[in-house]
Amino acid sequence: MLMKFALSEFKSDREYRNVSDRTLAAYMAEMGKFHEYCINNEIINVEDCTASLVKQYLLAAKEKGNNPTTINTKLHILKIFFNYFESEMELFTPKTNPTKRITFAKENVKIEVFTDEQIKQMLRFYQKLKFRDKSIYSYRDYFLIIFLIGSACRLGETVNLRWSDVDLTNQIITVNGKKKVASSIPMTDKLKREFVEYRMFAEKYFSSLPEYVFTDRDGKQLTDNALKMVFKHLKAIMNFKNVRLSAHTFRHTAAHRMIVSGCDIGTVQKILRHNNVSMTLRYFALWGVALASQNEKYNPLNSIDL
Repeated sequence: MLMKFALSEFKSDREYRNVSDRTLAAYMAEMGKFHEYCINNEIINVEDCTASLVKQYLLAAKEKGNNPTTINTKLHILKIFFNYFESEMELFTPKTNPTKRITFAKENVKIEVFTDEQIKQMLRFYQKLKFRDKSIYSYRDYFLIIFLIGSACRLGETVNLRWSDVDLTNQIITVNGKKKVASSIPMTDKLKREFVEYRMFAEKYFSSLPEYVFTDRDGKQLTDNALKMVFKHLKAIMNFKNVRLSAHTFRHTAAHRMIVSGCDIGTVQKILRHNNVSMTLRYFALWGVALASQNEKYNPLNSIDL
């Protein structure tokens, strides 16, 4: 099968499986790069792809500066692609599938979080803008920071949040996470107050309340890229060192604060909506030393007379 037809078949299958638009775009963008690499190496049929070709593609990406995490993301998508043509289309067998025996690269596990001062610095910046020009951007982005820390939401969950998903009476936020699974997040009193204030501003700014919580100045839903640009702009202003300014860093920060405050692993997993506890365990492994005081307080040996 020609690679270009294989890509079209793969895209149709992912659409049938109802993957999110964001996920589908990521799949097809990566497969487009792989297709270009195949053409440059005179490979036009998907059956002619070998393990050696895939490894050379990944090595070329590494030479261009891609880190292990990015390399693993590329390999993950390639495995999904070739596994589909093995299991569903039977173009490959477990022995001929070019990605079957390729293992993921070892990653340097480092999860960045914001300090108290960095969070305050960002909020102070938007507070000054709120008092100075009262623009929607200053109110929206100020609330955005508070929302991300208070909810631990992912980027996609944030841009897709509707006002109808926000139950201020019962203090519950309903988000559609990975694989379009709806989950409920409890809302603290402090986050509720911020929601109420931001909603009042939105109702005054727009002729009617927009459908989505986070919008542009015309009341239209923010795109993933538009939200990333918010952080890119803020990064240039804040000039933070050794920490990435992104939606996921706020999510990591929320997890970090819960863990060091003594939150149990089950609650952290539910708040972060991890399908597998292994990711939650990574957080605890990284920040376990911060639990020393909790261990000192609750360790079983405390009740044993030694």
